[in-house]
Amino acid sequence: MTTSQPSFVLVRPQMGENIGASARAMWNFGLDKMHVVAPRDGWPSQKAIAMASGAGRLLDEARHFASVSEAISDSHFTFATTARSRGLTQEIFSPKEAMSLALEKIMAGQKVSVLFGPERAGLENEDIVQANALISVPVNPDFPSLNLAQCVLLLAYEWRLAFSDPEARRVEMAKTSWATQDDVSHLAAHYEDELERAGFFFPESKASGMKLNLRNMWSRLPLSKADVQTLHGVLRQIIRAKGPTE
Repeated sequence: MTTSQPSFVLVRPQMGENIGASARAMWNFGLDKMHVVAPRDGWPSQKAIAMASGAGRLLDEARHFASVSEAISDSHFTFATTARSRGLTQEIFSPKEAMSLALEKIMAGQKVSVLFGPERAGLENEDIVQANALISVPVNPDFPSLNLAQCVLLLAYEWRLAFSDPEARRVEMAKTSWATQDDVSHLAAHYEDELERAGFFFPESKASGMKLNLRNMWSRLPLSKADVQTLHGVLRQIIRAKGPTE
């Protein structure tokens, strides 16, 4: 994995299972720099290793610290995740904007850390004030508590989006390619000719508008070459099954 990435700092995590699940979430999205601060049940954790399910190397390389200040000592910028108001004057980012800023700073040669609090109540204000900015997830205000690993996964996902800039939408082409305008034009003409023979365009006064609507329909459809071939075949088979026109 690339070293140009933020460090995810788990502050006083209470359950090894959540550490392991966090490692798995990080690894899913290309992150492998985990810092663990004063885990309740000690370190290393067999429960964390078991839960990591394939991301064990990340735990093997995770760094252990006694305090938040030690864990972020070499960072140039630190975010702290929180789901509740802290009564402190600090800039608050959405997960998306936070990871975009993290990428910007990392590309400029800075080191960035993200703090995640313990499961019971999240980060303490003493932790928060060591951060440069907050990340607030827009959760249900009546149930704002996120599981530690869920929060890690959410930020890891946003980092991946910021870092890799994936296509927002794409079509998987199965051994075919998109139909050309010429392909679609021939298909439209095929249907129009057969429909003309079948007496579809009636009454004659409306025939021109009906043909125009059909052409417009064909042009709106995102057809592949395989689709066009299939539609030609469908029409031929219908005609063949119906028999010669009397």
